[in-house]
Amino acid sequence: MKTVYFDNAATTCIRDEVIDRMTEVMKFNFGNASSSHSYGRQSKALIESSRKRIASHFNVSAAEIVFTSGGTEADNLVLRSAVRDLGVTTIITSKIEHHAILHTLDQLVEEYGIDVKHVDLNAKGDVSITHLESLLKSNSKQLVSLMHVNNEIGNKLDLKAVATLCKSYDALFHSDTVQSVGHYKLDLQDIPIDYLAASAHKFHGPKGVGFAFLRKHSGLRATIFGGEQERGLRAGTESIHNIVGLDEALHMSYIHLDAERVYIQELKAYFIEQLKAACPNVSFNGQCEDSEKSTYTLVNVCLPMAPEKASLLQFQLDLKGIACSRGSACQSGSSQNSHVLTEILDDEHIKRPSVRFSFSKYNTKEEVDYVIEVLKAFITD
Repeated sequence: MKTVYFDNAATTCIRDEVIDRMTEVMKFNFGNASSSHSYGRQSKALIESSRKRIASHFNVSAAEIVFTSGGTEADNLVLRSAVRDLGVTTIITSKIEHHAILHTLDQLVEEYGIDVKHVDLNAKGDVSITHLESLLKSNSKQLVSLMHVNNEIGNKLDLKAVATLCKSYDALFHSDTVQSVGHYKLDLQDIPIDYLAASAHKFHGPKGVGFAFLRKHSGLRATIFGGEQERGLRAGTESIHNIVGLDEALHMSYIHLDAERVYIQELKAYFIEQLKAACPNVSFNGQCEDSEKSTYTLVNVCLPMAPEKASLLQFQLDLKGIACSRGSACQSGSSQNSHVLTEILDDEHIKRPSVRFSFSKYNTKEEVDYVIEVLKAFITD
């Protein structure tokens, strides 16, 4: 059976070069980086070399990179410590952030009674900068948390504009950049952001490792306690092979960024073109159809079919060997609604099935043709 993996926004396969590098480290560099003997020093050297190279991609100092288990932990570290240790009493965010943000904020409201404000969104899911500025006109200690690329609809936020605006109001700015690190170059000397989060498995690296960028003299403190690893900001024995894998994956992504971005962008455009031809009544959620306003890696499509038929769509795609993500807010049989689509879709489109297809360098036009063929047959049957 033919198989197609179009769920790269959920996770990506690991590059062969990354697997080779990680395997080498697992074989020969098993020492605990906190140990003072030669085995430990070799492991420590690998970690610091990786930290330095990762930092160089963002034009920051190595001391500003803190390794974590992934984007979720990095988000939690920033938000929780900002409230607990920096005295932040107001956090401004949107209703279509990742649950790593929204659920953490729910807990902070419960534990600390912070004030959470939501910035207005337009019908396409874009943040209203005008409304954001009005929210920033407050005397409270504030932090803004807005993602760079939305993981469901692909909308891009102007990081520099928001960071500059926050700075002008003396507000801290954090961004979940899990969907953009490895896919976009971010010069953090040019973008005055305070904190960001990243995860290796989104750019062909291993799962279970990521990092937080914490601007120098951030004042943040650990949320996981134990040893003094990561300069006391993240306790726990370092996963050396994963850190090296993260470094290698990021380095490879940026070395090949221009060529791979063109290839994936063309693949996405081809998918959109073919889907429109096969299904004229299809619509696209958020800004994902606009190459300037959305990431080049994904599309989120709303398919014209009755709800009773839509309940079989995901099963049919899986049966045909197609991996993608269901995104319907009201799809029959859905175990959990999409909070993003619920927020932006109207009553007519919310009843239809929405599916996210996300691409990588390993996908082909032949795979697109196969997926379009399957979708057309199911929709018109």
